[in-house]
Amino acid sequence: MAAVDAQFYWMSAKIPSDQFLLYAFDGEPADFTRAVEEVRSRAHACPDLTMRVDDGSAWTYPRWVPAAVESDQLLRHRLDDDSWRGCLEAVVRLADDQLDVRRAQWRLHLFSPVYGIPGAAGSGTVGVMQVAHALADGARASALAAWLFGRAEPVPEVTRLSPGFLPWRAVNAARTHRKLVRDTRAGILRPPAPSRPVLSINARPAGKRTVRTLVRKRAQLRGPTVTVAVLAAVSGALAGHLGDSAGPLGAEVPMAKPGVRHAHNHFANVPVGLYPDLPWQARVERIAADLANARRRSQHPAVRAADRAFAAVPAPLLRWGVSQFDPNVRPPQVSGNTVVSSVDRGPADLRFGDAPVLLTAGYPALSPAMGLTHGVHGIGDTVAISVHTAESAIGDVDTYVQRLDAEL
Repeated sequence: MAAVDAQFYWMSAKIPSDQFLLYAFDGEPADFTRAVEEVRSRAHACPDLTMRVDDGSAWTYPRWVPAAVESDQLLRHRLDDDSWRGCLEAVVRLADDQLDVRRAQWRLHLFSPVYGIPGAAGSGTVGVMQVAHALADGARASALAAWLFGRAEPVPEVTRLSPGFLPWRAVNAARTHRKLVRDTRAGILRPPAPSRPVLSINARPAGKRTVRTLVRKRAQLRGPTVTVAVLAAVSGALAGHLGDSAGPLGAEVPMAKPGVRHAHNHFANVPVGLYPDLPWQARVERIAADLANARRRSQHPAVRAADRAFAAVPAPLLRWGVSQFDPNVRPPQVSGNTVVSSVDRGPADLRFGDAPVLLTAGYPALSPAMGLTHGVHGIGDTVAISVHTAESAIGDVDTYVQRLDAEL
């Protein structure tokens, strides 16, 4: 297991990090049992979906080992409330049962029938793939789910990186970091967006957790990209919700790293300013500039050198480092007041049995310093903008969602 994936695995004991990828389908399969067996057959054919974690030694990194697809990895749930909102409430509760990756690293939850799915003619089916973060980041988890639901394109393999010699890699990382600092001071690169003061939405999540999802066509979103358009809308909605306490808002945005993927997790969280005090067009331009700057900085040799040094950290040292992390310590500042995770899940070519996909959504996990997160997920020309929050962060979630809806 790569060091970064092991870190996600060990850290999940302190901060639950399972991902939940939702896919809504138009209708119910004519033969539900056969549709489930088709998914099971495709899972058996994917190496990433037929393995588990063996963490048998404190002196080495955990290993991926072969594992059969078990019957309890594909579950059909009966809803007490079979409405779209009732289904989303059931999805929230799935997070109470995190995966034990020593047994299985994914699970598929199926809800049918579900009424009121946006765009559905009648009843529909909702599939939610639960994925351990050690197995996949958002982009790779989306590829795994797409494979299960019939996409012909196989999931790309991960190119393993040799651990290397830590002292040499550490020296190289320090040297290239000094060059990054010089390039920033010389104006070749802009500094990253600054950290932000903690706000009420950065308190430890408490109380009822809720998810909501808004749906748009891509052409309805105002901005150079879907991600920028939603970030600008979140800016206005947050400022309206927080009022005078808003201050200089910022967001954490997961961004894919450039180059060859050497681990199941190949991304970094980058800080982006939200600029709620600016008018819409100026706000969009500043947000787009922050994202472009983060992308340029991610291509600097220092970033790859740091990744290679991290990959060479001995397992006992990283294991000890993770054990020192205290999730109860409240930071004085945060890199973002909320998370906005945006993933394009490709063409609308997925099916569950004979039911075609309507939309896809996701709900980034809450954490000790993050009581409000947003998911932005597109399939075909349909984009779902989702909110995941705790009562302690957003007391009246529907009012906040109305603000976001108006901003969009």
